[in-house]
Amino acid sequence: MRYSIDHKSPVPLHAQAETLLRKLIAEEDYQNGKNLPNEVELAKKLAISRTTLRQAINKLVFEGLLVRKKRAGTKVAQAAVSSKSNNWLSFSQEMKLRGIPIKNFELQVSQVFPSEEVARFFEIKTDRQVLKLERVRGKPNEPFVYFVSYFHPRVGLTGEEDFKKPLYELLENEHSVIATLSKEEISAKAADLFIADKLKIAVGSPVLFRKRYVFDHGERPIEYNLGYYKADSFIYTVESTR
Repeated sequence: MRYSIDHKSPVPLHAQAETLLRKLIAEEDYQNGKNLPNEVELAKKLAISRTTLRQAINKLVFEGLLVRKKRAGTKVAQAAVSSKSNNWLSFSQEMKLRGIPIKNFELQVSQVFPSEEVARFFEIKTDRQVLKLERVRGKPNEPFVYFVSYFHPRVGLTGEEDFKKPLYELLENEHSVIATLSKEEISAKAADLFIADKLKIAVGSPVLFRKRYVFDHGERPIEYNLGYYKADSFIYTVESTR
């Protein structure tokens, strides 16, 4: 992987370094226990201060993605399917970090007029179309989550993109949109006929319902996401520190 960041970009250097590190730790070598590049050498290659690089590393250590030990270097943390509230990545990235193979059972893209709630979040009118992405995903032998995402027209998605790629990498690499903030609401639901059909479960089965609001660096809304998880196949953990 080529180690570089754009010093002319308006995106802060520490944020660019964080994005680079997230890509690094998803690589197979680092997943298998290889140490991340030495801080001094990596900071030199990126032409940034060690303090700036450490700011990015510290964030990933705090999220539980990296483990740093004196004299041993920095490695990818070995994680136990669960989703941590302080470990926010795209679904594809998160499952890859956990070594869980994921299959797409369904993928649909359309242009729709938003509901009042979606339009209010995006601060647009309901007569302005937005891109809607629907995906049923899970382990190779069973689906366990149904996602519905709506994207602000400003993002520039056309519907022709390869949505099999990790979503937030796609947004960054193809549309220069960097997702940096996620706000979530989690509740329990009973599966209605539609959700039961998507997840291949009985009507009335318990479902974990997660509503996610995603923002860019300027805290502008970019994605409104709904996730419906089979309760017996997924654990959502919350980790707090004081």
